[in-house]
Amino acid sequence: MKPIRIALVAGEASGDLLAAHLIQALKTRLPDARFYGIGGPKMQAQGFEALWPAEKLAVRGYVEVLRHYREITGIRRALLTQLKSDKPDLFIGVDAPDFNLWLETKLKSAGIQTVHFVSPSIWAWRGERIRKIAKAVSRMLALFPFEPPLYERQQIPVSYVGHPLADVIPMEVSRAAARERLALGDVGGPVFALLPGSRQSELQYMAETFIDTGKKLVQRFPKALFLVPLVSRETRNLFEEALWKLGAQDLPFKLLFGHAQDAMAASDAVLVASGTATLEAALLKRPMVIAYKMSPWSWKKMNRMRYQPWVGLPNVLAGRFVVPELLQDDATPENLAQALGNIIGDSQYEARVDACFRNIHELLRQDTAQKATAAILEHLDVGAVAA
Repeated sequence: MKPIRIALVAGEASGDLLAAHLIQALKTRLPDARFYGIGGPKMQAQGFEALWPAEKLAVRGYVEVLRHYREITGIRRALLTQLKSDKPDLFIGVDAPDFNLWLETKLKSAGIQTVHFVSPSIWAWRGERIRKIAKAVSRMLALFPFEPPLYERQQIPVSYVGHPLADVIPMEVSRAAARERLALGDVGGPVFALLPGSRQSELQYMAETFIDTGKKLVQRFPKALFLVPLVSRETRNLFEEALWKLGAQDLPFKLLFGHAQDAMAASDAVLVASGTATLEAALLKRPMVIAYKMSPWSWKKMNRMRYQPWVGLPNVLAGRFVVPELLQDDATPENLAQALGNIIGDSQYEARVDACFRNIHELLRQDTAQKATAAILEHLDVGAVAA
């Protein structure tokens, strides 16, 4: 019996992490399976064969996508041609809905089973996408408990699997241990984790704002330390260029390759670009300020179409503003520094945030990898799996 072949596409750092956990779990049931497609280093560490690297798809915002449109669509067409000519047993699209839903629609119409891991945010904006999803997926794997009813109403097969980060991040996380792992030594002031995003396009819009925020915080907290985890050499170079441009190269910014969870765990407060990192900060029980900036045209278009007043996952899951969100024109260094500074030493606020984040953690801890694996196996040939 030929080994099971599963094609995957993950388009950015968060998708790479999710897919790596999934591949690890699938390998326990399908030890001889081949995993290939588009993915990042964490997937490759699990034996994934990357035909293209994930960072090729790591672009957010209308203007930003348009700049890379030709390259992205070229990759997508090439992958479609390859998968249709040599069909996998299953295709799994991990997030990246604008890339994956088109691909899944074509593959499903060609008789290939398709599973989409991470529901598009149809509850937040562009809800009409559910019609496209119905044509694209054989099953949706939903991370959040409020998502399945949206699909069930449209008779789209869906499984709530929780979020794998809630499984791997412990309920109690030691700040002191994280500081020891990062060899911070005796820090005389507050520690801030700054996460300006994983995409180069995000760094282009937010690096300088985050650095200027740090400069203002140093005026208030002269012994502050800033931990800046960056996911690639390219994003690190962009951040370093911004440091020199702003004359901040001698300020206490400690740049890290990866180690985002350790940086957040070691911190007293987190400044984070909206995205999966906001959920990581919540699961680590760290108070945060959420910021995001993009091109004015992209912001105007997206802001007009969103349904909810909040965009950060902790606030979405809580259904209220638990942590501050400062977006686009509100994301100024002055506003961000004030919001972060107000967190330091406010033990009552930290206790309220901690209680909310614990509830979120318990809600999302569902043994995601095993639930997702069970759902995926339903779409593979049982005889082939048994063999």
